Amino acid sequence: MSKPAFTTLHMRLCLMMFLQFFIWGAWFVTLGTYLGNTLQAPGSDVALAFGTQSWGAILSPFFIGLIADRYFNAEKVLGVLHLIGAALMWQLYQAQDFAAFYPIVFLYMLCFMPTLALVNSVSFGQLSDANQEFGKIRLWGTAGWIIAGLVISFVFSWDSGTGLASGALRNTFLMASLSSFLLGIYAFTLPPTTPAGKSENKSLGAILGFDALALLKDRDYLIFFVASVLICIPLAFYYSYANPFLTDLSVPNATGIMTLGQMSELLFLLALPWFLQRFGIKKTLLLGMLAWALRYIFFAYGNADSRLWMLFMGIVLHGICYDFFFVCGQIYTSQKAEAKIQSAAQGLITLATYGVGMLIGYAVSGALYDTYSNQDGINWLMIWLLPALFSLVILALFLISFRDQSSQPAK
Repeated sequence: MSKPAFTTLHMRLCLMMFLQFFIWGAWFVTLGTYLGNTLQAPGSDVALAFGTQSWGAILSPFFIGLIADRYFNAEKVLGVLHLIGAALMWQLYQAQDFAAFYPIVFLYMLCFMPTLALVNSVSFGQLSDANQEFGKIRLWGTAGWIIAGLVISFVFSWDSGTGLASGALRNTFLMASLSSFLLGIYAFTLPPTTPAGKSENKSLGAILGFDALALLKDRDYLIFFVASVLICIPLAFYYSYANPFLTDLSVPNATGIMTLGQMSELLFLLALPWFLQRFGIKKTLLLGMLAWALRYIFFAYGNADSRLWMLFMGIVLHGICYDFFFVCGQIYTSQKAEAKIQSAAQGLITLATYGVGMLIGYAVSGALYDTYSNQDGINWLMIWLLPALFSLVILALFLISFRDQSSQPAK
C-alpha cells in the first residue's frame, strides 16, 4: 500500500495541532512557579488551580457529546472556544491575586479541555486514512509544546531568577492569549467537519458515553481502570511541582530543560510498537509505572551540582512514563472496546486519568507541599519520595492482580 501524499490540507492540520499545544505549553508548565512566586499562593491554592484541568476533563465529554457531536461543525466550535479562551487568558494576565485568578482559570479550562477532542475530530474528519496519517499530524502538537517551553526559557528568559523577581512569568498568559486568538480565527478557515451524530437518535446515556461502563465488567480491565486512576495521583506531582522544584534549585532555563521530556516522548512513541510486540501490554504498562517511581527517586536525590544528571534523567523518563502507560492504555482500551463504543471508551479512560485521578493527585500534592514547606525552605526529598513509594505500591498490586491473556507478546 502506498503512503498517502503530504498535502496542503495536512499542513493546515499540522498548524492547527501546533497552535493547540503551543497554547497549552505556553502557560501550564510554569503555572506552579508563577502561582508560588508571583501570586504567593500556598500549595493548597496551587492544587486548586491545577485541579481545574481535571474538572475540564470530567465535564468536556458532556459538552462534546451534547453539543459538538450533534449540532455544530467541530471547527466552528473549536474557533469559538479558543476566542473565548483568548479573552479569559487576557483576564489571567491582568489578575493580581489568586482570588481573582482562580475563577477565570476554572472557566478557561472548561473551554480548553473540549478543544483537545475537537482538534482530533477535525483531523479525523478530514483525513482519508487516519491510521496512516494522524500520527504525523499529532506530532506537531508535541512540537508546539516544546517550542512554547523553549520560547519561555531562551527567547524571553521568563523563568530566570530576574524574571521571577519581576513577575515576568505573567507574560506567558499574554502569549497564550494571543496564540489562542490566532487559532480561534484560523479554525474558521478550516474545511467543514459536520457533526457525525447529527442524524442519530441516541439515548442520553449513549451520548454521554455511559455505554462504555460495560467494559468495567471485565475483571482485568477494571484492574487497569483502577490502576489508571491511582497512577495519576503521583503524576499530578510532576505537573504541579517539577518546574517550581527545578527553579528552587536554581537550575538554569528550567522550562527549556523540561522540554527534553517531550522530546523523549516523541522517541518512545516511535519505539512503543516494538515494545508492545516484544513484551505485550502488561509488561509495557509495568515499565511505565516503574518509570514514574524512578523519576521521583531521581528528583528526590538530585541537585543542581554534582547530581544534576539525576534531574535530567528524571525529565527524560517522561517519554516512558507517558507513552508506556497512557498511550499503551489507550491502545489496550481500543482492543477491549467494541467498535460502537470506541469513542466513549476513550472518553472513559480520559475521565479516569486526567479527570478523577489527577484531581485527587493535585489535592494530595498541594497538601504535601504545604506540609513540607516552611520559612526555612521546602523539603523536596519527602515531596518526591512519597509519590515514588506510592507508584511502587501500585506497580506491585498491578503485577500481582492483572492477568489479561488477550494481549500477550507474540511468540
